[in-house]
Amino acid sequence: MKKILVIFLLFTTFLFAAEFTSEENSAFGTPIQKQINKSATTYVGSKNLYLSYLNYPKHIYKNQRFEVEVKALITRSNYDYIQTRFLDGKNMTPLNPEESWKKTNSSNTYANKYYFKAYDSDFKMPDIEVRLYKGKTLIEERTIQGLDVSFSEIAKSDERFTSVIAKDFKIINSKTKQYTNTEALTILDIEAYDSNLEDFYIKGIEEQGITLIEDKYPSQHIIYYLVIPIHNKSIVFNYYNASLNKFEKIVVPVVLEDELVSTQTDLNPNNSSFEFYKKIGVGILSLLALILFIWKRKYVFLILFLILAIVFMLFAMPNKTIKLKPKTVIYILPTKNSTIFQKVENGAIVEDMKRKNGFVKIMFASGSNNFIGWVKEEDVIKN
Repeated sequence: MKKILVIFLLFTTFLFAAEFTSEENSAFGTPIQKQINKSATTYVGSKNLYLSYLNYPKHIYKNQRFEVEVKALITRSNYDYIQTRFLDGKNMTPLNPEESWKKTNSSNTYANKYYFKAYDSDFKMPDIEVRLYKGKTLIEERTIQGLDVSFSEIAKSDERFTSVIAKDFKIINSKTKQYTNTEALTILDIEAYDSNLEDFYIKGIEEQGITLIEDKYPSQHIIYYLVIPIHNKSIVFNYYNASLNKFEKIVVPVVLEDELVSTQTDLNPNNSSFEFYKKIGVGILSLLALILFIWKRKYVFLILFLILAIVFMLFAMPNKTIKLKPKTVIYILPTKNSTIFQKVENGAIVEDMKRKNGFVKIMFASGSNNFIGWVKEEDVIKN
């Protein structure tokens, strides 16, 4: 009987210990299980987010814009928005880091196109981290590593290379007008696709620049100005065609239009013969009125003299000056569709000559010469 009682007690103790151990493990978990549970409170271990590359270059050139397309398969629905981060890149950042993810035709699949640009061979493509948020809470994330890309610089010794690499490049229009007695101003209207038009530069021309750029990548559009010798018959340059993998030669004929850039008559209207003779004429009339007053002693001649003297002083007075806002565009004519020929990067003090249709006619100095143009009234800083 005692043996049976001892066996019963041992069996009961074993059962109780086993149940206690099971409850303890369930309540506290093993170290590995605790780590998994703790991780799950922050985000799920990327079981519902998968990343892959749809398009990735193997080789790039200096200054070339290139595209990296990423696909995200998201099998969960309880999230509010997607955030992208770029990690551990070197000398390489996306040009459109805030680009929104777009849903594809496939269910739960999104895609995004990021554009990059390399200026130097010492670069590293960044890793791309995609995060899913519910409100402000991170619920899932995954990172895809940046791949290796080879780099080279082309046309180092080509004096005609404009630094532009594009899949398509077109001169939409060009205009050339006399700028000074020895120089002409050429305006180029350029469109390109998958390009770096912002780097467009023609070697050997001192005065040139972009006056307008519209960047809706992969499409780009710029208005470019060049000051060239007046005897030039053409402008010749090269760009690299990334579709054909070869250099393309562009020849722009220079056809000089009759009108001058400044006033269609003289670079400085204050120094024109018409202005000069107008001032001389008013001066002579005022002097004649004064002589008649002294001779005839009639006040009508005195009044006429005073009026003419005031007009003469108004003609002789210099124009008042105004200050332009930074990045003000100067037009040839006071119209919205007028050709742009210069852009004031840092603002400038210029002469206010005339106002018309929301534009201000200005005279400004460039080197030792004075030039005339039109700016919008909204680009003038009010005192």
